[in-house]
Amino acid sequence: MTEPQPDLTALDQLVGLPIAEVERDLILATLRETGGNRTHAAAILGVAIRTLRNKIGAYAAEGHDVPEPPSSLVA
Repeated sequence: MTEPQPDLTALDQLVGLPIAEVERDLILATLRETGGNRTHAAAILGVAIRTLRNKIGAYAAEGHDVPEPPSSLVA
């Protein structure tokens, strides 16, 4: 099985950006895609939930718009 080839246009847009900025944008985009579900986002990104939570806390402290986790339904 071959790995999918990355979109070169998307990669070209990343050239010259700081890794921390690319990482932040990827994490926030993944959170938006998962509806704010931290556990699911961590699994998709391949990072520990604690690592993701720490990064989210830092992004929020910097003033970035962090998607809220889904609210639990109370029975």
